[in-house]
Amino acid sequence: MELRQQFNQAVSESKDLSNRPSQGTLLQLYSLYKQANEGDVNTDPPANPFDFVAKAKYEAWQALKGKTKDQAMTEYIDLVMKLKE
Repeated sequence: MELRQQFNQAVSESKDLSNRPSQGTLLQLYSLYKQANEGDVNTDPPANPFDFVAKAKYEAWQALKGKTKDQAMTEYIDLVMKLKE
């Protein structure tokens, strides 16, 4: 199966996990998903200093700068497989 198909399947499966992942794991899934689909961060950081969720998401995605889309897809797939166990 092609990497993009495996990734799309993992995205679908991530919505049906039996246990809700921790906030840190959800943030990791989010950032890997964004990196896999859009590449490096392409937006400005959140303007509101009190929007902690948006800031955390931005910083998690920013931390993946330089990682290829294929690497991010592979890591996302691996993480979802671990969460399914």
